[in-house]
Parts: sequence; structure tokens; C-alpha cells
Amino acid sequence: MGASPGDNLKMEKHSASAGSAAPAGTRGPFVTGSLVIATLCNPREKFWGMILALAPEGLSLSGAELASFEDLAVMVRDGEPFTPAVVFFPMHRIERVERDLPDGSLPSLSQRFFAKTGLEPAAALTLSNRDREPVDTDCHDSGRHAAKERA
Repeated sequence: MGASPGDNLKMEKHSASAGSAAPAGTRGPFVTGSLVIATLCNPREKFWGMILALAPEGLSLSGAELASFEDLAVMVRDGEPFTPAVVFFPMHRIERVERDLPDGSLPSLSQRFFAKTGLEPAAALTLSNRDREPVDTDCHDSGRHAAKERA
């Protein structure tokens, strides 16, 4: 049975360019640079990180498994070299993606990371940090001092 020209009258018509998931000029909650928690299946795991790319094929993140979050924060705080994982999850593995936001009085993971390290999560998870080995400990120390001065 074919669709008649009157079907879906309420649907907006967009001419999205190739590779663009959203119409030009719009900005959604899951854009490049957003901090998220991805829940994956087969095997079940959670991943905290910054969106590098979101496409119909899958999700690319820079971050760490949620089980390793505390270890990552301690490494960054202590100025140890670290490399955030840069991973691609095919869409069939993604069960849920949620913004890393506070929940009532509970801080977000990003807020917890900043409180423990004095470093903005986005700065720690950028590709430029991934390419730098070992991590400059003076940079982390100055971040800690700046956090102490703010307190």
C-alpha cells in the first residue's frame, strides 16, 4: 500500500546534508564535546566520556570505563601520565546515552572529576591530551593550585 501525499502532514521536511544527523542551524544535547554516560550491551558496560562524533553508524567517545573513573581521577590528580581511551561503539551496542548532569544534590561525574583533580573534564579528554605523553605534571599542579585558590 503506497503512501498518499497527505500522509505525515505534521512532519517537518528537512534537507539535511550527507553526514548531518540534525538540520542545519540546530544544536541538540548530544553534540561533539558533550560529556555523557553511555550504557552498552553485549557485554554490558558503562562508559563516561566526551562525544567526538555521533553518527547513524555509532558513537565515538574519548573517556574511560565507568568502573575505572575513580582510578582515572586519582591518576590525573597525582600528575601521572594518562591517555583517555578513544573508542567507537557501533549503534547496535548502545542501549542508552545520557548527559552527564547532576541529579538533585548528587554531583555529576564531571563535577566529581573537577573536584578531585582541579582540571576541567573536557580539557583532560581532548585529543591533544591523548597525543601528549607523558602528561605535563606542572599543568596539573597549576590546576590544583588554582582550584585551592578558588576554595
